[in-house]
Formats: sequence, structure tokens, C-alpha cells
Amino acid sequence: MAKDYYEVLGVSRNADEKAVRSAFRRLAREYHPDLNPDDKEAERKFKEINEANEVLSDADKRAKYDRYGDNWMHADRMRERSGASAGGGYTSYGTTFDFDLGNLGDLLGGDLDDLFSASRRRARTRARMRSQHTDVAVSISLEEAFSGAARTATVAAANGESKRIEVTIPRAVDSGSRVHISLDDGTQVFFNISVLPHPRFTREGDNLFAELSLQFEDAALGGEAEFRSLKGRIVVTIPPNCASGRRIRIAGHGMPARGGAADEYGDLYISVKPELPANLSDDERQLLTEFRRLRIENGKRAP
Repeated sequence: MAKDYYEVLGVSRNADEKAVRSAFRRLAREYHPDLNPDDKEAERKFKEINEANEVLSDADKRAKYDRYGDNWMHADRMRERSGASAGGGYTSYGTTFDFDLGNLGDLLGGDLDDLFSASRRRARTRARMRSQHTDVAVSISLEEAFSGAARTATVAAANGESKRIEVTIPRAVDSGSRVHISLDDGTQVFFNISVLPHPRFTREGDNLFAELSLQFEDAALGGEAEFRSLKGRIVVTIPPNCASGRRIRIAGHGMPARGGAADEYGDLYISVKPELPANLSDDERQLLTEFRRLRIENGKRAP
């Protein structure tokens, strides 16, 4: 194969869904365009990682890829040709019953060409209908998933000609969402959405999670800190004695609620991350020394 998706993500062929997802997120963060501006190689790698994840994170696509390799997108057509070359068959309610043409020919005592001409015409019609189903992989940023986006794509129409179309991707979509467009000639186009990892936010349903670094004294004394959510700049109130990892809930600053009202949003959860002071001045060191002495004197800590 020209490209091994397992090798792209650095996972084994028997890796489970969790391992694939974890490898994708790790590599996507490493090669994300926002973190590698003007780096063409990182951009190429990022697209390659997303392409591999599109296939390996989807059970049906992965099964086809494992069997047919780079030709996995044509798996249905290849299976159809394989079935046709086996001799014949009859399909009813999704179940295929194979039969031996030689034995049936002896039974009927004649040429089977006329008998199966209608069947062959129906098979060609089904093949044409399947060829009108087109899948297009689309990657969008979390910001685009938040506000909605537009994409254009060139697809093969039923008459074999290329057609350029534009699709509006609604807000609140997530990885695995599909946008369906039906063209005038009967071609069915499905845009399969993948939302790229974000350098600051992690998404779980309609909620977002992020970290906020604080100075040591702000976490201890409390106060206010600025933060930029996907809606814009907000001021976060920091309670006193804010330990590392403590979560602060900001209502209504998550993702648009899927299936909800236009003004309905999930929540944003900010985990506080206090930072120790560096490059202390003599006065600051003296104050911290006095602070430690008072803590010991007041029985708040061991000497």
C-alpha cells in the first residue's frame, strides 16, 4: 500500500478504538497548524494524521481498509464484482443465496442468457445507484464547529462529469456528524465531519474544559483573572485557597447545545493551575520566609 494508516498514527493493527483516539489526539496537538505556523511539513503531516483517523476511528471504514487497503473506498464495488464472477445469486431482504449455474442449466434444459438478462440489467442499475453515493471527508476547527462553517468540494455526478458544490456546516457538529446534500441528478453527497483537536479546549458533548494558569499569590488569596472563551473575553472569579486542579464552572460558555434552542449552550469548566514564583527578589524571599515562620508558629504546618 502506498500509505499505511496504522503506521501514520503509530499504532498496531489490533489497536482498539481508545488507542487510536489517543494516538490521534497526541499527534494532532503536535502538528496542529496553530502551533506550527508556516510549517508546510507539519501541515502535510497534520492532514495525513486526520486522513488516517477518519478511517481507523470508523469501524466500517477500518474493516474495509484492513481487507482492501488503499482501495477500501471501492470495497462495495469490488465485493459486487467478486460476487458476480462467482456465478450467480439471489438476494432477498439483505441475504444472498448462491446457486450453481451448471445444475440449474441442466434442470431448465436450455440457455440461461435470456433468463438472467433482466437480472444483469438490475445489477447494473444497482451499481449506478451506488456510484451516485459520494462521501467527502471534511475537517473543521473547534471554532468553526462553534459558529458554523462553509466548505466546497468537487464530486463526480451521475453523468460522470465533475461538479463543484458548496455545503453549509451547521454549528454544534462534532466528529462523526454527517451533512447530506442531494443533487438534482440524484447524486447523494455525504460530508463526514471531523473536528480537529484544539490547543486550549477539550470537548465532551456540549461542554468544554480548559486550564487557567495563576500566580501563586492569586490562587492563595483569590481575585479575578481574564480568560478568552469561544464566545469572547470573560473575567473569572478566583475563590481564596484555590488548589491546583480545582474546577470553576462558567455557565453558558461551552458549545452550542445540539438539538437545543439557538441561545442554549453547554458549560465551560476551567481547571486552576497555580504556578510557583520564579526569580524571587530579596524582599520577596524575606516575606516568604516570614510567612513560613508564621505558619509554623500558628501550628498550620510542621517545622
